[in-house]
Amino acid sequence: MPILHKDMQVCISLAARPSNIGTRFHNFLYDELGLDFVYKAFTTTDLPGAVTGIRALGIRGCSVSMPFKEAIIPLVDVVEESAAAIRSINTVVNDDGVLTASNTDYEAVASLLRTHDVDPTARVVLRGSGGMAKAVTAAFRGAGFEQLTVVARNAETGPALAEQYGFDWVASEQEAPEADVLVNVTPLGMRGADEDALAFAQDRVEAASIVFDVVAFPAETPLVHAGRAAGARVITGAEVIALQAARQFERYTGVALTDDQVRRASEFSRAE
Repeated sequence: MPILHKDMQVCISLAARPSNIGTRFHNFLYDELGLDFVYKAFTTTDLPGAVTGIRALGIRGCSVSMPFKEAIIPLVDVVEESAAAIRSINTVVNDDGVLTASNTDYEAVASLLRTHDVDPTARVVLRGSGGMAKAVTAAFRGAGFEQLTVVARNAETGPALAEQYGFDWVASEQEAPEADVLVNVTPLGMRGADEDALAFAQDRVEAASIVFDVVAFPAETPLVHAGRAAGARVITGAEVIALQAARQFERYTGVALTDDQVRRASEFSRAE
């Protein structure tokens, strides 16, 4: 990493529980490409103050994670279509004090549905109703999917998410219909207390043709392992986080990345 100096561009992230994934991804590429940038993760209990700081200090870009993705909306100046469509922001770019917001989670999922040739006529069961679930559900709707059921215990966010995009909601997996595509957008399988949890029943995994787990850390979750063992096509959270980070990187720096650069930066970001 180059020596810090006054003209270096600074990018940050804001999250309730910051990780090193984005920090390692971005700084790896800044170093490799010789860019005069540095990236640092933060948390905050004062979101308006943090956004004022981004504007006042000339912070070039900011990645936004839960629980700030919706709360930050009234604090920015321009909301691009990717964020406006789902009322959720994960990327802010600062151009001379003008803050423009987008959602590269949505863009990443939409891109992966195309590159993995997921059939829009497939029956989808999606588990979760939080902020990331909104981006994923919106991407499925934008890609032309019509048969999707949201599984969520939360009797407020679950029905609201399904209704917003014209899909069905059930409170438990047992109530969900058969599915060709399973999508996990919950913490089940994430490193920590839920890391051994399988997000869907084993028989449901064995009946699916595609398994999509948005959990990124670890990339090889119990659901991913079960999907591979069952012979299903698998889409991992590592793919999502790498692609959304690449879109952020391009917005911050103006530099388009190659697939190889994204792959190597993603591998480096997870090699802790």
